[in-house]
Amino acid sequence: MARAEKLGFKGNKSFLPSKTCVVCGKEMTWRKSWAKNWDEVKYCSDACRSKKTTNTAASTSGKNK
Repeated sequence: MARAEKLGFKGNKSFLPSKTCVVCGKEMTWRKSWAKNWDEVKYCSDACRSKKTTNTAASTSGKNK
């Protein structure tokens, strides 16, 4: 057996899961820091997370009319 096979994952990111940011549409690849809450990750950055409040406020006010 090759040494790489014994050690497991060696940087082939094509097999990692990915999602699309709900604000900007950018594709996000799984990160180890997101392992515990990957199902809840929606935003690619703090900037998009801060934009979500203005986008959701604008879209909800339009639905109530």
